[in-house]
Amino acid sequence: MQIAIIAHDGTKDRLRGFLQSKIDIVKNHTIVCTKNTSKIINEFDIKVNVVESGPLGGDAQIAAKIVSNEIEAVLFLRDPLGKHPHEPDINMLLRLCDVYQVPLATNFNTADILLNHFKNI
Repeated sequence: MQIAIIAHDGTKDRLRGFLQSKIDIVKNHTIVCTKNTSKIINEFDIKVNVVESGPLGGDAQIAAKIVSNEIEAVLFLRDPLGKHPHEPDINMLLRLCDVYQVPLATNFNTADILLNHFKNI
């Protein structure tokens, strides 16, 4: 499976611990990340396909992969209290997950449930 992982700056520190606890699941899938999030993924020696950072079009690149049926799940670990200048791209990505019925987690508890579901796939 190809899983997209995106994390806003306010969630990146927590992402490290989350990935460490889910490394056995994550390493069995192809991961697609935005550029800055990929730096954290690479700390765990996981192969990752990198797109641009979110503000430079990475969210749109992942959205295009959703439309092309290349992405089968999205973990978009958002910082709900932060301001994001690329909010229209974020909303487009979230909308396309709904349109194409791609499972989407926007917080760590939902990401945990989603990854546990994909554990044996």
